[in-house]
Amino acid sequence: MNPIICLAGPTASGKTALAVELAKELDGEVVSCDSMQVYRRMDIGTAKPTEAEMQGIPHHMIDVASPEEDYSVSRYCAQAAPIVESIVARGKTAIIAGGTGLYMDSLIRGNDFAPFPSTGVRQRLEAQADAEGLEAMAAWLHSVDPEAAERIHDRKRLLRALEVYLETGETITEHNRRTQAIPPRFTPVWLGLDFEDRQQLYDRIDLRVTKMLERGLLEEIRGLLDSGVPEKATAMQAIGYKEFVDALAGREPLEAAADQVRQSSRRYAKRQLTWFRRNKAMHWLIRGENTTGEDIFLSARQLLREIDK
Repeated sequence: MNPIICLAGPTASGKTALAVELAKELDGEVVSCDSMQVYRRMDIGTAKPTEAEMQGIPHHMIDVASPEEDYSVSRYCAQAAPIVESIVARGKTAIIAGGTGLYMDSLIRGNDFAPFPSTGVRQRLEAQADAEGLEAMAAWLHSVDPEAAERIHDRKRLLRALEVYLETGETITEHNRRTQAIPPRFTPVWLGLDFEDRQQLYDRIDLRVTKMLERGLLEEIRGLLDSGVPEKATAMQAIGYKEFVDALAGREPLEAAADQVRQSSRRYAKRQLTWFRRNKAMHWLIRGENTTGEDIFLSARQLLREIDK
């Protein structure tokens, strides 16, 4: 059987539980592919698996950065690739599980992220974004790379795309197409989680937000801020953190913040599914209204056996 499995899907779709069951079945280890679970002390809002949920299965790429740091896809790939190689070299199965499509695709392709020299371009772009607003920067990107502008929605990646263009004269879309022509570093089996009815996913997201608050999400955020993590830190811009930061500061009612988290999470899940559906190699596992986690595991196991024939 292929020693590398990529398990992708939207937030709250059950990736953690399925990854653990597959690891138990296939003598595997889990490599988290989540851009927020890399941060220490951010456990509840990022839905990190607990020790009980891990069931003794080794999990990698969790708690590898401080929330004050500006983590990146290039750093993730540099850290995660040797881990995947080590798991496979030890005769085990590497289960790369998560919902951050950019991180997962970049890791599998083996993208080369050579850092730009400190020419001041990034600093100028940051200052311009502060002065003119992100919409103006998005319009600029759209004028030079409309394809990238359609798929990029956050400040960090938007400014990175402009930086690439200004530094190299090549758009980020052109760069991606060129690098995708290179044989990938890894050739995994792709498994994707989706739902028969989108409302099932939205209901799970709503319930997850409620449970996060019950588990102490507000206290977690307050502790991060009290420890000196800036409100504007990249980690604090994650869905489920930035909204409640505003609530804790008295800028928004708590219930309104919770509703915003639910709405933003639904929108994010939709973008995740759009990203993963572009992958023609994905084998989809569909949850129906009465589908259990055990049903999904059995379907995944049968699918892997058929692929291996």
